[in-house]
Amino acid sequence: MTAMAKLTESMTNVLEGDSMDQDVESPVTIHQPKLPKQARDDLPRHISRDRTKRKIQRYVRKDGKCNVHHGNVRETYRYLTDIFTTLVDLKWRFNLLIFVMVYTVTWLFFGMIWWLIAYIRGDMDHIEDPSWTPCVTNLNGFVSAFLFSIETETTIGYGYRVITDKCPEGIILLLIQSVLGSIVNAFMVGCMFVKISQPKKRAETLVFSTHAVISMRDGKLCLMFRVGDLRNSHIVEASIRAKLIKSKQTSEGEFIPLNQTDINVGYYTGDDRLFLVSPLIISHEINQQSPFWEISKAQLPKEELEIVVILEGMVEATGMTCQARSSYITSEILWGYRFTPVLTLEDGFYEVDYNSFHETYETSTPSLSAKELAELASRAELPLSWSVSSKLNQHAELETEEEEKNPEEQTERNGDVANLENESKV
Repeated sequence: MTAMAKLTESMTNVLEGDSMDQDVESPVTIHQPKLPKQARDDLPRHISRDRTKRKIQRYVRKDGKCNVHHGNVRETYRYLTDIFTTLVDLKWRFNLLIFVMVYTVTWLFFGMIWWLIAYIRGDMDHIEDPSWTPCVTNLNGFVSAFLFSIETETTIGYGYRVITDKCPEGIILLLIQSVLGSIVNAFMVGCMFVKISQPKKRAETLVFSTHAVISMRDGKLCLMFRVGDLRNSHIVEASIRAKLIKSKQTSEGEFIPLNQTDINVGYYTGDDRLFLVSPLIISHEINQQSPFWEISKAQLPKEELEIVVILEGMVEATGMTCQARSSYITSEILWGYRFTPVLTLEDGFYEVDYNSFHETYETSTPSLSAKELAELASRAELPLSWSVSSKLNQHAELETEEEEKNPEEQTERNGDVANLENESKV
């Protein structure tokens, strides 16, 4: 027995020594076991937050650009069918490159045709012959033909190179180049004008608060965010909309990614139509029709949702429709906060302090969901209604008992009343 004990002890020492050497020489990766949901919920908060926290991918970025890329588009010819919109949507560097290339190619193309006409007619061989009438005077090579093409299409007309009446093919080419040049000018200048006058830059001066807040307003739990216009020229017919972006699963088991749900910001009352002269706080009442009806303060950080807000209107200076967008994820929704006022009354005017536009301050707000608050309010009202109804029932029962106990007195009273009536008649 002692020999067996010594043997086992030596084996364990060897194994421990090997394991120590292995730990020193090569790092060992320890894989954490996958825990069930109930076990993960029972973990301490600091551990569960570190392990379960993950970044929420935005659907719309804070600057309003949609974070969606279209891939595997096979029907690319559809972009060419609407070439004007395709050119307008291109970035400025590509648009300017196409602008320069279109004019350069057309000038080179027609310059090559002018040179071919002169070469075929033999004008190159009679450059210094005063008795020869060329198609274009003073055209002695491709460079001069290219310059004449530029002068013809841009209607510069320096007067040094002139087409003669002895060249019918040149006259036809002159008509064609003039018409096509006008079309190219109208198309390219139109693209540049539309791209320059796009109201996208106007949306840069329409600002949204960096955070949305949830607090009580008029005794109701509300979700609020603030919008403002930095320019003195206002947005005409401004309107605000809000969408909730959240994946859902139907009762049939269908998974709908990034499902869009309307958030009522005053559509039925007309509060969604704004007079955006000073910053306004847009409010959404959390009621039974609201998607936030069952969300409490503790549950809000666990939700994977995004609120997309859209402000639309016409630019007062140009009359073009402008749209500004922004979004709020769960980490940007503050529960129990309000916006700091930014409008003050000065001597003869109102002043807006945009330094406080994004500032908020904490206020007392229940951490329960709107549904739980409504249930508590209904429970608080039930005993009162029961007491009133019970008192009414008791009073009715007492009256019936008194009528049953004293039927004779009531008949005597009725008889007395009848005698009095008869006496009055006599």
